[in-house]
Amino acid sequence: MHGRPRKATKQEDPAAAAAKSARLRELQSQLLHFHHNRIYTKEAVSVSSKLLEINPEIYTGWNYRKLAFQHNLKEVSDTDTDTDTETIKSAIEDELRMVEVALRRNPKSYGAWYHRKWILGQKLVLANFDHEFRLLDMLLKADARNFHGWNYRRFIARLKDVSEEEELKFTMDMINTNFSNYSAWHNRSMLLSKLLRKKAKGFHEEESILSDEFELVRQALFTDPSDQSGWFYHLWLLDQTSTPHKPHLVSSWPSDKLNIEISAQFKEKCERFPIIFCFNQQVDGVNLATVTINSKLVSSEHITWKPLSANNSRKSKIWVGFLENFNKYCDNSEGLSVEISVHCCESIVHSEFVMKLSHMDHQGKNGDGFEELFLWDCPKSQEINPYLVSYDPWRLRVERVEEDAKWHLDTLSAEIALFKEMSECDEDSKFVKLTLTRLLGAHNSIKSGGSAYFEEILKLYDDLIKLDAPHYRYYRDERSLVLLDQMTSSKDSLVEYCSRCENSSFSCINPQLCINFSGLNLTRIGFVERLLWVQILDLSHNNLTSLLGLEALQLLVCLNLSHNQIMSFTALEPIKSLQSLKVLDLSFNEIGSHPVDTTRYLCSSPLSHSCNVTETMEELARENIKIGDFWEAILLFESLQLAQLDMQGNPVTNERFRVLVEKVIPCLKWLDGKPVR
Repeated sequence: MHGRPRKATKQEDPAAAAAKSARLRELQSQLLHFHHNRIYTKEAVSVSSKLLEINPEIYTGWNYRKLAFQHNLKEVSDTDTDTDTETIKSAIEDELRMVEVALRRNPKSYGAWYHRKWILGQKLVLANFDHEFRLLDMLLKADARNFHGWNYRRFIARLKDVSEEEELKFTMDMINTNFSNYSAWHNRSMLLSKLLRKKAKGFHEEESILSDEFELVRQALFTDPSDQSGWFYHLWLLDQTSTPHKPHLVSSWPSDKLNIEISAQFKEKCERFPIIFCFNQQVDGVNLATVTINSKLVSSEHITWKPLSANNSRKSKIWVGFLENFNKYCDNSEGLSVEISVHCCESIVHSEFVMKLSHMDHQGKNGDGFEELFLWDCPKSQEINPYLVSYDPWRLRVERVEEDAKWHLDTLSAEIALFKEMSECDEDSKFVKLTLTRLLGAHNSIKSGGSAYFEEILKLYDDLIKLDAPHYRYYRDERSLVLLDQMTSSKDSLVEYCSRCENSSFSCINPQLCINFSGLNLTRIGFVERLLWVQILDLSHNNLTSLLGLEALQLLVCLNLSHNQIMSFTALEPIKSLQSLKVLDLSFNEIGSHPVDTTRYLCSSPLSHSCNVTETMEELARENIKIGDFWEAILLFESLQLAQLDMQGNPVTNERFRVLVEKVIPCLKWLDGKPVR
């Protein structure tokens, strides 16, 4: 860990190992007998001591001792109401002594450290803090990066009410002894975070303190550039410098001052209109009390808010509110004017928009607009920019005023210059290159516009992919985010990927713009807060395995995910909430290629853990359609109102699957380019 090679364990003599194993089995058998029969005599407890002396990792032994400790104290107090402190103190000292014996055998025994914390946490007698700190000093001298010891030190410091300033000084002493002490750096970051947050005495000047910390960590990096401890601390400092500590609204749909044209068919068929808020960090409490509506026709009670979260959490960066029965408010000539005020951030944010019926009749088409097959051939249009301006999400981008940003930009610029110099001295250092990408990215996030560092960051990630092959997936993901940041950073950059869909056969909000991000080697989706207005999105011919983030695009009608690396239906869970989605192209992915869906172990998803038998499943079972192999597909597709689906080229696709899809999606009109019977 953290740049330190592991030491190989010494081979034990076979005869001694066999004797030890036999002794362990004998003691373990006796312990389980005592444990199951609730025998807590002195002799029985002695057996657990002998067992834990040999192997402190037998967790049942520690649990047994806890039960024995509680039972014996209770038994004494029941027979002697005047149980003196000395009896309790003696029992506690026996347990603490046993833990110390175990820690000599294994200083990183989880069970031993937890047992010691549990005993002292009972607070039956006043702890001998001097002894506890001496024990910690001894253990941390033996191994300064024993994180169990550091966790226990934090526990003892809280128990004794040691000041955070005093503990901060201790971390400095440990770092001065050895710069390669990851645990000391980590503890220092935790303590500084608390002191700066509550503005303790001597910690009011955050900029001055962080500047001193940058100087300190530079010494560590130059002393031993190959050790990871200082690099992690530098990353923490970078986060303190570039990331706002308090939540704020970064984007919303509809955006401020927007005039929305609603097509007649969209008005007739949609009963709910989405209002979306994107924050810079996860927030909760978006509700009627924190979001107020000012309008002649609608009020806050007409909107229901919910977080868009993959794990059903009440906290989320993205919140959507649905304006119920909005179609009945858009009939008048003036349209529906709405002013929204968001109170759940540090400052109140106001936004206004107007919804009007479009004068376009869409050639008088009837039905839902999908009588013809939708084709992904939106041509480039010279009239894109005026339409794009009307969907301007950049107006709401919260930026620091220049005076507040000066220290942050100056600090980042100084760090960038330093690490560029280090990179020239050591061209093959992955730590230097990775830190430089993060510094340049942080500079971009604070200072929008002007000369951004996108191309330089992309080149650095290309170098890292070649230089550090074991972590190439991480670098590809980060490179994808930088590329998306570059493409969506302004209207001028995004217009290169936009086209106006003139030939669409469906009706929705006008104008209908298509974003084409195909063939860019994307492995991850990001910056969706800048794309809330998108209705047609082409992500084909990339390397996507996950769709996290797409749940924010509540206006999405057509989505092309063909020729990616999606392996399971579980990975598609984010699009389950897209009620406007009508066209979905999943052709030529890898869905069904793996007998075990590993996605359910890699990400937290309601879909991957669902076991409910739905009405659709019961109906399919009555018709003798086997659902065992497709239950995740059923859970996904039954929540969507698709008119067109393409699944060809996936291992899962066969005649049985096609029959099942037609049953699960009754409104489906096109499947794999052919009309549904």
